[in-house]
Amino acid sequence: MVERPETPLLDTVATPEDLRKLAPEQLRQLADELRAEMISAVGSTGGHLGSGLGVVELTTAIHYVFNTPTDRLIWDVGHQAYPHKILTGRRDRIRTLRQGGGLSGFTKRSESEYDPFGAAHSSTSISAALGFAVANKLKDAPGKAIAVIGDGAMSAGMAYEAMNNAEQAGNRLVVILNDNDMSIAPPVGGLSAYLARMVSSSEYLGLRSLASKFARKLSRRVHSGLEKAEEYARGMATGGTLFEELGFYYVGPIDGHNLDHLIPVLENVRDSEQGPILVHVVTQKGKGYAPAENSADKYHGVAKFDVVTGEQKKSAGGPPNYQNVFGETLSTLADSDPRICAITAAMPSGTGVDKFAQAHPDRAFDVGIAEQHAVTFAAGLAAQGMRPFCAIYSTFLQRAFDQVVHDVCIQNLPVRFAIDRAGLVGADGATHAGSFDITYLATLPNMVVMAAADEAELVHMTYTAAQHDSGPIAFRYPRGAGTGVALPETPELLEIGKGRVVREGSKIALLSLGTRLAEALKAADALEAKGLSTTVADLRFAKPLDTALIDKLMRTHEVLVTVEEGAIGGLGAHVLTHASDEGLTDTGLKIRTMRLPDMFQDHDAPEKQYDEAGLNAPQIVDTVLKALRHNSAGVEEARA
Repeated sequence: MVERPETPLLDTVATPEDLRKLAPEQLRQLADELRAEMISAVGSTGGHLGSGLGVVELTTAIHYVFNTPTDRLIWDVGHQAYPHKILTGRRDRIRTLRQGGGLSGFTKRSESEYDPFGAAHSSTSISAALGFAVANKLKDAPGKAIAVIGDGAMSAGMAYEAMNNAEQAGNRLVVILNDNDMSIAPPVGGLSAYLARMVSSSEYLGLRSLASKFARKLSRRVHSGLEKAEEYARGMATGGTLFEELGFYYVGPIDGHNLDHLIPVLENVRDSEQGPILVHVVTQKGKGYAPAENSADKYHGVAKFDVVTGEQKKSAGGPPNYQNVFGETLSTLADSDPRICAITAAMPSGTGVDKFAQAHPDRAFDVGIAEQHAVTFAAGLAAQGMRPFCAIYSTFLQRAFDQVVHDVCIQNLPVRFAIDRAGLVGADGATHAGSFDITYLATLPNMVVMAAADEAELVHMTYTAAQHDSGPIAFRYPRGAGTGVALPETPELLEIGKGRVVREGSKIALLSLGTRLAEALKAADALEAKGLSTTVADLRFAKPLDTALIDKLMRTHEVLVTVEEGAIGGLGAHVLTHASDEGLTDTGLKIRTMRLPDMFQDHDAPEKQYDEAGLNAPQIVDTVLKALRHNSAGVEEARA
């Protein structure tokens, strides 16, 4: 049990309304206590730490200055919002973060009125805030919209698309650029803080407005020249020319940890008639906690840890993670194939591309949070004779679906898609679950779709994809550790569209795609114990289907059940369509499809999620028994 810190001032703050009753000189103590409480809470639950530590003062200042929730505060991604949750009535549940029935690790509309917009994918905040701001403007309703977006999220085109339209919101829109990594600005200090206060002050803004009105009375050429001179003078001093060109009034950079700097600037911005305004705040990820500050990743995501030492409670040694198996396999293949290269979108360690980059730095590309660009960049590489592997989480690849269709599949380019985090993902919940990739990829002409049943199969599929030059190919694999099977010394070239039978039977056929194979085998054991001879097949391919194998099993078995960790429209739908096309549904065969339910499942332990989804061995047994019109009382027996 992590010992809770002493937080006498924070104990008096249940909501931002309480916070706004404090004197400005009390905010430093409050921020220190807020940071200590967050460290203690994440130490007991695990989760995202470094990003939240970096915005403690900023979170305090925003809620102190703005009238939340009437003023709508929208966090980009949301993994930095733990301090925000503590200050907005959820402190009593903060130690349930990312656990079943507990608080989400991201912002969530159903959780609090202080979360006006849910987020877990990046770069959506400015678009959403613009919607809130314009809606209030059209309704003549009170309230500003404040978007807090990190410099990493600013690498996505969507952020600039939103900024290009932001003038419609006027002074109702405030964008706070939380710069904690890319060093857009030079080091900040007293001078930059003074400049920020000056250019955000009502006197300066009023003078600028008056000068602008006067200049308009002059010739258009003179007015344009004066306007540009003022803009570039400020741009050279503060670094904001880019944002000015996009229609924002730029303020900054300012020290995001200095409340004496933050509060007056945000008050000026709050009261300004100018807009929209972008406030450039420089922060330090992991701020205030030495182990995080000294870590290369600033403790971005952590397991439970010892608050005193920072040591994370790592699980005992076991099978390697799927992402590392992929990265190391690809790196080995690239040793003898100079055409192989790897692309990822801001997730090098999460996808295993970091392993590849260590051995082949000139052929590893992290394009930032820009999945659309990643896919089309890979298409260009493929068109020029390279063998690109585009390694992206399933849930993030959704953002680039048009590019997969238009730039890859229509042109039949051999881009290899390594789809990480396929299936349910545990604590990250619905926003990160890889539920839809089988459905949205297997429907595309020219696309080959594979799913690894274990880490050995992932090695074979990585090698097969490398050798597949006749069109696009994708292979999916889950988050976390493998099953513990031995990795092959030499990878096998899989025949496209061919599955494998891993257990022979005669009455029941279980067709598995992906890592539910282990549960299918457990179910087969339970069915055999009931005298039901069971075949288990690992189809390997969702597209093209192994129709010869499927036809054989359909003609020789009484019940056929497909099992997949994907949404409706995937393997089961394709098998049913094939059976219908071939007239195999008229033979008395009982076909059942098992897939993820038509719902967004909340965060929980993965095994509990799959139990809720009905994709574990007992539910497979129950499905078979019901198909045979047997009593399903054998479920508990199978569970045991």
